[in-house]
Amino acid sequence: MTTEWWRSAVIYQIYPRSFADANGDGMGDLAGITSRLPSLQALGIDAIWLSPFFTSPQRDAGYDVADYCDVDPLFGTLADFDAMLAEAHARGIRVIVDLVPNHSSDQHVWFQAALAAPAGSPERARYIFRDGLGANGELPPNNWESVFGGGMWTRTTDADGTPGQWYLHIFDTTQPDFDWTNEDVREEFRRILRFWLDRGVDGFRVDVAHGLIKADGLPDYTPPAEGGSMGGGTALEPGITAEAPATPPYWAQDGVHEIYRDWRSLLDEYSGDRILAAEAWVDPLEKLARWVRPDEMHQSFNFAYLETPWNAAALRTVIDASIAAFRSVGAPSTWVLSNHDVVRHASRLALTAENLQGHGIGPKTTGLPDPVVGLRRARAATSVMLALPGSSYLYQGEELGLPEAIDLPDDARQDPTWFRTNGERYGRDGCRVPIPWEADAPSYGFGPSARSWLPQPADWAHFARDQQVDDPDSTLSLYTDLLRLRREHALGLSELTWLPGYGDDIVAFQTSGGFVVIGNAGSEAISLPDGAEIVVASSPVSDSILPPDTTVWLRA
Repeated sequence: MTTEWWRSAVIYQIYPRSFADANGDGMGDLAGITSRLPSLQALGIDAIWLSPFFTSPQRDAGYDVADYCDVDPLFGTLADFDAMLAEAHARGIRVIVDLVPNHSSDQHVWFQAALAAPAGSPERARYIFRDGLGANGELPPNNWESVFGGGMWTRTTDADGTPGQWYLHIFDTTQPDFDWTNEDVREEFRRILRFWLDRGVDGFRVDVAHGLIKADGLPDYTPPAEGGSMGGGTALEPGITAEAPATPPYWAQDGVHEIYRDWRSLLDEYSGDRILAAEAWVDPLEKLARWVRPDEMHQSFNFAYLETPWNAAALRTVIDASIAAFRSVGAPSTWVLSNHDVVRHASRLALTAENLQGHGIGPKTTGLPDPVVGLRRARAATSVMLALPGSSYLYQGEELGLPEAIDLPDDARQDPTWFRTNGERYGRDGCRVPIPWEADAPSYGFGPSARSWLPQPADWAHFARDQQVDDPDSTLSLYTDLLRLRREHALGLSELTWLPGYGDDIVAFQTSGGFVVIGNAGSEAISLPDGAEIVVASSPVSDSILPPDTTVWLRA
């Protein structure tokens, strides 16, 4: 019997290095996660997704994996993982791990063997090695630009010291791409999947799930200047249906689907409804839906929704498009507002200048947000999201109302984007700062010492969990109330009906779970219906007047 729990689940993303540090070294770890599971159970989430904790040189915060079947000592041991998994399951929390199949670390034994082997060898065939262009192979095989800035190719040096072949890396030079046309690669990842499934994990979030296959011939390609770093387009404009943009030859190739059909059949051998969730930056939504056809993955992140501004018409458009696209293949819609790769939505929704995904914000960014406006909009946007049918993803710290950490010192930054663009893009460090638990503790309770791998802002004490847990008006209390009502009334499985008669700046719908949801994304207050019973409000409401940047749930 299947429960298909994932159709309506609320899944909480843990960025392990920034969640909780048990040993005081300034780096979050698995034992720290275990110690904080009671707080997540109290919040009311259904599952946790852990960003990578595997053995890694940490050149890209663990997304450069050297051993897919072991835990990096920074985070603990396999025994620590097993203990965390058992404790989570005992508390009714499922565990999803992050799998990185597009590329490995350059320290992976396979890549080290490839560097030591000659051109054309079986060892090199597991990665994408090519001869260079030009008279002496001095030019890269094509013009592709890395997501992190700079070229997508790095030249090797042969054993005799002469320049050799080039290898492809969509991301950093230390992250060589696997060649997924190679059966060795496919079989190795079947082994990796089974390793974690046999330990009891409930599924996998698949990193760069749209990148594994490259177009035949690796043709030149120049991306549009207005595109985000991961290949996604921009948010849908009100009333406009997105047309499919030109597909880059390294993203969203049809060949990825046979890989995920193979993986799905493997997962289906296991009991307990194990899932695959795709990180696939694919436009338009109708194309993204191909990743979650019945014999492929279970979920795909809805980045079109994440990238939609706090604008009622745009929200109505993307919600309709999302529900229709995913429903067409029998999959649930997913909803997400923040993660470890984007500016936190408590800051992003109040930006007053364009900010492309992956660029980040810092002290010199134009259009920096008003933090008061940002938090009001974040609370309002979350109150809309958690009433929508389907599955929702939360990012650690958003339940505390955390903004982006803007004023990080230059010498503290660690994102490869910062270095590969010579400081032109701040990158993603600002959303990855260790989160606060206790206002008066060292490192705000992140760990037993004052150390934290990225510096925490000096004014974050009021965001700490212990300052919010007993405050009925806090962001933590808002999230807890929303999640409880969502669960009690099965809103993730409900139907949505738009309500007419509201202005262009209002998001208004009824759920079959018994609520009317009204979000004011405009600049003017509006009157609520006569006799409205407010069940939850994202900001204070008095005299049945709904202020701007506020969402309410009313009893239907």
